[in-house]
Amino acid sequence: MKFSWRTLLLWTLPALVIGFFLFQGTFSTTEANMGNNTASTRMSYGRFLEYIEGGRVASVDLYENGRTAIVQAIDPDLDNRLQKLRVDLPGNSPELITKLREANIALDSHPMQSNGLIWGLLGNLLFPVLLIGALFFLFRRSNNMPGGPGQAMNFGKSKARFMMEAKTGVMFDDVAGIEEAKEELQEVVTFLKLPEKFTAVGAKIPKGVLLVGPPGTGKTLLAKAIAGEAGVPFFSISGSEFVEMFVGVGASRVRDLFKKAKENAPCLIFIDEIDAVGRQRGAGIGGGNDEREQTLNQLLTEMDGFEGNTGIIIIAATNRPDVLDSALMRPGRFDRQVTVDTPDIKGRIGVLEVHARNKKLAPEISLEAIARRTPGFSGADLANLLNEAAILTARRRKEAITMLEVDDAVDRVIAGMEGTPLVDSKSKRLIAYHEVGHAIVGTLLKDHDPVQKVTLIPRGQAQGLTWFTPNEEQGLTSKSQLMARISGALGGRAAEEEVFGYDEVTTGAGGDLQMVSGMARQMVTRFGMSDLGPLSLESQSGEVFLGGGLMSRSEYSEKVAARIDDQVKVIAEQAHQLARKIIRDNREVIDRLVDLLIEKETIGGEELRQIVAEYTIVPEKEQFVPQL
Repeated sequence: MKFSWRTLLLWTLPALVIGFFLFQGTFSTTEANMGNNTASTRMSYGRFLEYIEGGRVASVDLYENGRTAIVQAIDPDLDNRLQKLRVDLPGNSPELITKLREANIALDSHPMQSNGLIWGLLGNLLFPVLLIGALFFLFRRSNNMPGGPGQAMNFGKSKARFMMEAKTGVMFDDVAGIEEAKEELQEVVTFLKLPEKFTAVGAKIPKGVLLVGPPGTGKTLLAKAIAGEAGVPFFSISGSEFVEMFVGVGASRVRDLFKKAKENAPCLIFIDEIDAVGRQRGAGIGGGNDEREQTLNQLLTEMDGFEGNTGIIIIAATNRPDVLDSALMRPGRFDRQVTVDTPDIKGRIGVLEVHARNKKLAPEISLEAIARRTPGFSGADLANLLNEAAILTARRRKEAITMLEVDDAVDRVIAGMEGTPLVDSKSKRLIAYHEVGHAIVGTLLKDHDPVQKVTLIPRGQAQGLTWFTPNEEQGLTSKSQLMARISGALGGRAAEEEVFGYDEVTTGAGGDLQMVSGMARQMVTRFGMSDLGPLSLESQSGEVFLGGGLMSRSEYSEKVAARIDDQVKVIAEQAHQLARKIIRDNREVIDRLVDLLIEKETIGGEELRQIVAEYTIVPEKEQFVPQL
């Protein structure tokens, strides 16, 4: 609960009002004590003395310790009738009493009552008491809420969410596209439900399962499915929730988490993003983070230390297994490493079927066609794709999702939002030649992926796009395929040079050239596809830690580095010359395609291939082989 001035005012305003009335009551106590003797007419002290000397005063009643007097006097202006008059007496007037006695005037003194003092004291104490009570009430309320000041002593307590019977709403039937991972984890669920089936043959329950895979592939979804299927107590926590700014808090939270888990064994513990706490110890300049390393040490001890943790299965997820400490990865802690990779075409169809259950699809929708167009998409990407298609359908006021909305959704997910089409100008014609250059080279090269469509509609930062779709899953890529992709990527720049001249080339090929350089360098340094021979000269993953990056030495000499640069240049230049030759030999069909593209703004792959089939000059295969 947050402390606010509004809350303080709600408590203090009534206290101020009550205190005001109490003070008013204190000041008016004397007048209340005067009762019926209160006079409505005042008389000055000098005239009061004149009345005494004139024998007109009948009686005097003194109040407020002699500071006020109620006088009964004969008023000559009112036919000598008695009248009550109020006189404010000076502080020091001892001669007044003497004069009253000498004149035989009835004198009476009325002492002050103590009730006024009591009410005054209560009035002075009421506001502080109410203020302290309000603050105490606010403190107690915030003490019972997360993050309140009363939580200062609870830093060492685990923040894991605990569910005695996890009702995540996700079962294994709701997870598709990762059948191998499901099979591994279903065995863990069976361990928990029927342990005697395995213990009868001497098998032990695994202590930990590490889910490894790219983001969005369904690691957390699998953990939810395990929680929904197992029917045992379930703890879930993120790796970042262990470490705080205070030293020793992370280790204390690990101890508290496993203490609670042992009290509820058998149970499951799910740690998401474990790389936040499980990174390699001692990495970086000047050592690692002591607090994080203490937390990791405590986690290692709890998972497989002196005492053990029978009946507790730990499931962790990460997309950075390369940074995890080796002691955490060994058997006995994480006995199994389950790879949750992007789904293949069969898996993508299954994922699309799961996410299409609550969506209205038109009869012509083919989930297989969508799956074939989305290679490399994760489960999260496919879910987002169908959701974007549903949003476009609602925006266009259609009753069901059609392939048009799916195609637009794919383009939006991959390339970004659709921009305003260009007007017919030199710039639009140049972009058309650039995109047709990509398409014609990709179509005429045998080992290149087929063209899906060519468009001049801008998306994201691109003014035009050429889409290529693999016709089958490609787990391995050949040298000829890589060379074809490099030539296809250079087709746009080659078309600009052949049609408009070298001086008129634009910056539109910047992204293409970056991709070409990356693929060519990988061919030389990682895949051994050059005259340098079958050597891997660079590691497949970059440096993870700052210290390793600064202190690692080069993996090859300067002479080899120069040869690598030469080989990369040769591959790129040969692919570039091949692309320019294809553009020159097929200029007639390119001009026809450009005119059609400017008119329609989008050409489908089948239509493009039909036009190209009318005039085709296929390049020779020998031109693919780079030579120094």
